[in-house]
Amino acid sequence: MSDYHPIVENANNLAGRLAEWRRRFHQHPELSFQEFGTSRFVADVLKEIGGIEVETGVGLETGVTGTLTSGDGPVIALRADMDALPIMEENRTGYSSKTEGVMHACGHDAHTSILLGAASILSDQFKKGELKGTVKFIFQPAEESTDDHGLSGSPYMIAAGAYDQADAALALHVCPWLPVGEVQISDGYSMANVDVFEAKIHGTGGHGAYPELGTDPIWMLGPVMQALYGITARRVSALDAGVISIGQIHAGTASNIIPTEAVIEGTIRSYTPEVRDLLVTEIKKALSIVEHLGGTFSLNIQRGEPALKNHPAVNKWITDAIKQTYPGMRITRRPFGLGGKDFGYVTEKIPGSMFFLGCAPREGGQRDLHTPIFDLDEACLAIGTAILAQTAGQFLKKKPKVQRNENLEVEMLGT
Repeated sequence: MSDYHPIVENANNLAGRLAEWRRRFHQHPELSFQEFGTSRFVADVLKEIGGIEVETGVGLETGVTGTLTSGDGPVIALRADMDALPIMEENRTGYSSKTEGVMHACGHDAHTSILLGAASILSDQFKKGELKGTVKFIFQPAEESTDDHGLSGSPYMIAAGAYDQADAALALHVCPWLPVGEVQISDGYSMANVDVFEAKIHGTGGHGAYPELGTDPIWMLGPVMQALYGITARRVSALDAGVISIGQIHAGTASNIIPTEAVIEGTIRSYTPEVRDLLVTEIKKALSIVEHLGGTFSLNIQRGEPALKNHPAVNKWITDAIKQTYPGMRITRRPFGLGGKDFGYVTEKIPGSMFFLGCAPREGGQRDLHTPIFDLDEACLAIGTAILAQTAGQFLKKKPKVQRNENLEVEMLGT
């Protein structure tokens, strides 16, 4: 990677601190809604950087925002998630998790460190009078999990006003399937709507020796399962993204008892709102088979985060920034798959984008997200920092025209 660009040079000069921060977060991971130590550390670093108005308890007790402003001008929001996963780490490094059964297996420790690095670089530029406008640094808790209301951290921070006045929003995610020095970016729908369903098939049950005297929900389960798995093969266009996966089936208490109930739980993934609604309708139709077999059913669907929809204009700001800072960087253009990220709540409201940052370690094989052996090459930290800082800086300098409506949504014009 070339280091001729001043932003790259500044990011490289921060490389030691970026690694130090990342390892500190990695050693002390905290689960969703419990990021108390992480949020305190983030707030302390932002105050140490200086020139940033720091607010804690935003949306949730552990939400943190930092505002860097010169007054009037464009407003851009940069967001990082902070929570870890309930996974026992198997790596044996000097910075392995010290919390039993909790691990930063999705790279949020890196995201938080990168955003702190971008805050440091941008703060210096503001102090020198090189930039005018506002940058909002949003450190979000609870991306990996939801509360009793079915909500993760993003909608709480939106409701608390963290993104108010923002003309655009930007986030990144580390990517273990790409090497350091590459990024993946995609226009439009790039990650999925994530819905969860629980279906219950009700029969009368009975004695295993006399099945003819009752109705058997396990028997009814057979044609229902065939119908469910046939939905995405025959009811959804091959040109559309849609997946239904069954993760759990529960029924029965003994070998000689026909149960009264069989329970199916699964996930529904899609890109567009139309396919999202179609899948729910088809699941209901599949379950209705039991009504012709003497049974009944109930269905509960928990709607999760909306699909991540990357705005092409924001992506252009990102790719322009990459070309300015790392002219030789390889950019892969394709959607990220049917995983979900609650940054989709943000891109549903304002123009925004998340890009994937190559982080694969040079040795040790593939270290996939959400696995006990996940790790990354810390060389990616300075690269992510430079891209975020350069994108934000160029956004403020070029002052894109925006049109805002009263629902927080804005439309980028002339970009």
